[in-house]
Amino acid sequence: MPPEDGSKTFTVDEALVSMGFGNFHVLVLCYAGMAWISEAMEMMLLSFVGPALRSAWVISSHQQSLITSVVFAGMLVGAYSWGIVSDKHGRRKGFLMTAMVTAGAGFMSALAPNYIMLLICRCLVGVGLGGGPVLSSWFLEFIPTRNRGTWMVIFSAFWTLGTIFEASLAWFVMPTLSWRWLLALSSIPSSLLLLFYWVAPESPRFLCSKGRTAEALNVLEKIARMNKTKLPPGILVSDHQIELQEKNTPSEEEDSHLLPPAGDETTTSKKADSKTGAFSSLLILLSPKLVRSTLLLWFVYFGNAFSYYGLVLLTSELNNGHSKCYPNNLQSPKSQDVSYRDIFITSFAELPGLLIAAFTVDFFCYYKDSIQI
Repeated sequence: MPPEDGSKTFTVDEALVSMGFGNFHVLVLCYAGMAWISEAMEMMLLSFVGPALRSAWVISSHQQSLITSVVFAGMLVGAYSWGIVSDKHGRRKGFLMTAMVTAGAGFMSALAPNYIMLLICRCLVGVGLGGGPVLSSWFLEFIPTRNRGTWMVIFSAFWTLGTIFEASLAWFVMPTLSWRWLLALSSIPSSLLLLFYWVAPESPRFLCSKGRTAEALNVLEKIARMNKTKLPPGILVSDHQIELQEKNTPSEEEDSHLLPPAGDETTTSKKADSKTGAFSSLLILLSPKLVRSTLLLWFVYFGNAFSYYGLVLLTSELNNGHSKCYPNNLQSPKSQDVSYRDIFITSFAELPGLLIAAFTVDFFCYYKDSIQI
């Protein structure tokens, strides 16, 4: 609990605001951005592998669509599973496991001997990709609250870089090599996450939430050294501890009976964790206090994913001649080839939207707050 002798205290957010954005945050942004590039490449390649397999393995259009569907089915499983893992065991362990699954299954996809094995490998890739938000959450937990909107948009630019890089990679690889090479090369960014995993620190916000304030302080001190700044004076406390102090102001006699000693914070957190399961975290999101925001975010995210992936995955179909109303026997082989140049050019279409969002997301948010005040 916060000290009772009147000494100064500070939270993780106050420390992040005090230290500002510096060299440490650039490295964290690059590491998390590599994960976002990896996820974008694994999703974008679906636009190229499907048409190639349709010709190489003579599969039907339904079988081609199933290759994409199993990836999203895996993401549905991974999205919720990895969130629970990262909340219980830490952000680092969460994205370590997702990177291992994505890189391993992605490379095995390139060696798949038949259609069934390819479906299994791509489904496992989807399970790994479902943990993508773990790394974005990890990155944002190093960013001061006031600037998270802008930096989230800047972070999203790595997705656009991933789609551009995948389109350019397919442009050079597919005509000369094969779809297996594209799958193998697209798994490299996930492997880089494993290579540089040792430099990624745990989120100090997560450590504080688990009562591990000493470890959180070590991370914050490392940030201060790399940014050439200093931490605020005082003792590090968690936001939860401050809330408890504000809500409960018992007398000294009650303190001795109701409040655990400082050394038992970790034990208390572990007991609380044992009571927090997969369903309880979902119930928190659907509680009366959060249900409105939860449903609104689900609706917005569903609409965004439905329209974005629908357009992206349709891009290759619009450029291979299948959209033309000709009988199959009148279509030339060239008309069924994917235009990699056109897809590469259309990948740049996201950049203007990112720039607009980066300049407006925090402006409108805090403009609204200032009016309410």
